Amino acid sequence: MICNVCPRRCGAERSEYEPGGVCASPALPRIARAAPHYGEEPCISGERGSGTVFFSGCNLRCVFCQNHEISRSKLGKTVSVERLADIFLELQDKGVHNINLVTPTHYTDAIIKALERAKLRIPVAWNSSGYDSVESLKKLEGLVRIYMPDFKYMDSQLAKRYSAAPDYPETAKAAIREMFRQTGPFLLDDEDMLQSGVLIRHLILPGAEDNSRAVIDFVAENFPGDDILFSLMAQYTPMPNAERFPELPDDVWQAIDRHTLGNAHMSPLDMVVFVADGIEPLRKPADAIKRQRKLVGKASLSDLYWECFSDGVSYVIETRRYLYPGTLSIYNDIVLERAQERGDK
Repeated sequence: MICNVCPRRCGAERSEYEPGGVCASPALPRIARAAPHYGEEPCISGERGSGTVFFSGCNLRCVFCQNHEISRSKLGKTVSVERLADIFLELQDKGVHNINLVTPTHYTDAIIKALERAKLRIPVAWNSSGYDSVESLKKLEGLVRIYMPDFKYMDSQLAKRYSAAPDYPETAKAAIREMFRQTGPFLLDDEDMLQSGVLIRHLILPGAEDNSRAVIDFVAENFPGDDILFSLMAQYTPMPNAERFPELPDDVWQAIDRHTLGNAHMSPLDMVVFVADGIEPLRKPADAIKRQRKLVGKASLSDLYWECFSDGVSYVIETRRYLYPGTLSIYNDIVLERAQERGDK
């Protein structure tokens, strides 16, 4: 096939099994992983997980890609349309809340055929970079009920430098408008699971706060009220090529590195990112999270960090989940440090 499915319109030759084009992918889908996934936003993962299919390859070249082993390599297995439809049905049979297609853009045509064949009962989520063509998105109408686009850039220079796509801002804006045209305002069921609508994701990049503000302003101005969901992400991870970009500062790298596990000696920025991740609006409002949110603006930053960290440890123990080996040491170090600050013996 001569491929023009994505906004790059590179006109590359992609056969069923031989890769081609910017995405370096064959025409048939190459899958890196297909399984229930519990790490998405709560309204996507829920209690039973999201039936996630990770597709290999990508039409962007993001230097900060945390899935670069999947997006830049030949990792995965090429499957037929029939097998892809069976995978969707197998995930549905596991009781997942939805079928979640991750980085699907360059396999649009094959995915459409598989969805038409599978005739799923649960929502299908299109989890893309936002670098989709309106022409291709229109083919998905009636098959996809949930769109989860990234909205990475409003700054074309950043888009060129970090993703090799200077046309990203205008392309993503047009794509998101088309997504919303198809779904309308978002709809949650009685379990607060997303049934239809658009969930926009934005990753805050180090040193690019103005870009993030511009993205937020665009969304607020073009989708007023409660018509869409917006997920502000802080999990930027320095990847192997990041040393080529010295403008991405070390203190931000450290904050992102510590945003999940924490550390005994956190900087103010470290604590802000850790707390923001723990109490972000899309998390289900458990009692501990409700209490933490009420402390914002009342407790000191160090006290708020301690509440979030210690509550997280308690949750892991109470639910009998795996406790990272270093967490206990961090916990003990913080307890001793706080005791010293209080003058305890």
